[in-house]
Order: sequence, then structure tokens, then C-alpha cells
Amino acid sequence: MNRKLLAATGIQLPELALGTWQYRGGVEPLRAGIALGASFIDTAESYETEEIVGQAIRGIRDQVFLATKVSPRHFRRAEVLKAAEASLQRLKTDYIDLYQLHWPNYSVPIAETMGAMETLVEMGKVRFIGVSNFSAVEIEQAQAALSNNRIVSNQVRYNLVHRTIEYGLRQYCEANQITVLVFSPLAHGLDLIRQHDRTDALGRISTTLGRTRAQVALNWCISYTSVIAVFKANQIEHVRENCGASGWYLQPEQMHILNRQIGFTRRGRVELFARRLVRRTVQRFGRNV
Repeated sequence: MNRKLLAATGIQLPELALGTWQYRGGVEPLRAGIALGASFIDTAESYETEEIVGQAIRGIRDQVFLATKVSPRHFRRAEVLKAAEASLQRLKTDYIDLYQLHWPNYSVPIAETMGAMETLVEMGKVRFIGVSNFSAVEIEQAQAALSNNRIVSNQVRYNLVHRTIEYGLRQYCEANQITVLVFSPLAHGLDLIRQHDRTDALGRISTTLGRTRAQVALNWCISYTSVIAVFKANQIEHVRENCGASGWYLQPEQMHILNRQIGFTRRGRVELFARRLVRRTVQRFGRNV
């Protein structure tokens, strides 16, 4: 499997990672993915899958890059430290490779949260700090609150039909050596992509290449230098299929066809601002979502 640098860390990661949101596949699909080179597993305390990930990496911890996330409701300093310790216990490990803030929390000063994240690094319980669902401005604010560490990643939604990060966030991350980890790279299922693909561009290119639609859709995501795709697969055969999206490249004209012939949405700046305003308002009244 092809590998990509994690930001400016010098660490090489597989360009396809194993996701565990709504994962119900058990240990074996995760083990199969690791064996196929997808030795990067992403989870979160809110996913309730840290225990199964811990079982999957037992005995092979040194072969796996392990990422998890702290929920916004735990962004106070003491709660960040407590949440990290709880994740370590569920994962049955003594360190987390990448610890991420799952969403912004506008009700907690970012300096307090990032200070706790740096403490975890100093304690040796976390190697790298990342964020998830952060805008460029929010990343800059979080980075400014750090003294000795760099934010190495931002995990966001990106696929053939959801392309909001093309408004500048993807480019910002690439310019600032921040790896983009994309969730839902298959848009919650190929049926949704097909609904937006009225000329069956994905099918035609898949046939030409002798690949599956899922493999082409995933390869489209990871064709960008700074992007690693985090996919979820509950069955071993789907893990094998998805891992087959690495090791080859779409041609420029094929990229052009997919970009132009598959309908997609991008949330505008006004909508993004409104969504953040709603989140800020809800959090102000004590619901840290």
C-alpha cells in the first residue's frame, strides 16, 4: 500500500486507514486490514469502538498507528486528561499515536484544551495532536494556543458528492503541512454516489480500469497529496476490496471526468457560518455537541 507523510513529522502512514464509526465487524476485518497494509486505525471515545480496536491490536501494537478523539463535552483541562486515560484503558495501550479534538467547543477556551493536549504529549501518553471538523480559522486559533507542538491533521468529510473542503480548507491544510484525514470517503454508500452520477461516469471508469466503483471512488480521494482516506468496512471482503484502491493512480482525464460529471454539493461560507453559530449557541447553553 502506498504511504504518505503525516504532516512534517517524518512519519509515513498508509494512505488508507481503517475507520470504526458505527463499526460492527469485530476483530477479524480490522486484523485483515492491518495485514493488507492499512495499519492505521481511527476511533473515538464517542464511537464506543475503542474496546474492539484494543482487541484487534493486541500483540501487534507496535505495528499499528492508533488514532482516537476526545469529545467536545470533555474539553476542560481535567476532563481532557481523564478522557485520554479512559481511552488508553479501553484501547489497552499506554500511548495514543494521534489524539484529536472531535469537534470545536466554543464554550471552552481553546487555550485550556490545547494546554491539556500538550500535557498529554509531555507525559508520553500522546505522540501527535490533531483536530477534526475544524475550519482554517479554528485551526489557526488552536495552533496559536500550542507552545511546543504542531497540529498534524484535520479530519473532515470528503468524497465525490460532498466537497465542501474544496472551498479552501484542503488547500490551506496542504499549504500548512497538515494532513487531511477524510471520513465517509464513500459517502455512506455507493448508492448515494450513483444518484449523483447520472451518466455513470464512475461505472465507465471502473470498467476501463478493471476496478470496482468503491476502489475508484477511494482512489479519487487519495489522489490528493495531503489526503488519507478513512473507510469503514464490517466484512473482510470489503476490507480487501477497499485496500485495493491503493497502489495505482487515476489518469488526469479520468479525474476530470469524475470531477465534472458527478454532481456534488459544497456548503457555502454563509451556511458554514450559520452552522457554527448554531453550535456555538447550543454549547453556550450547556450542551457540548
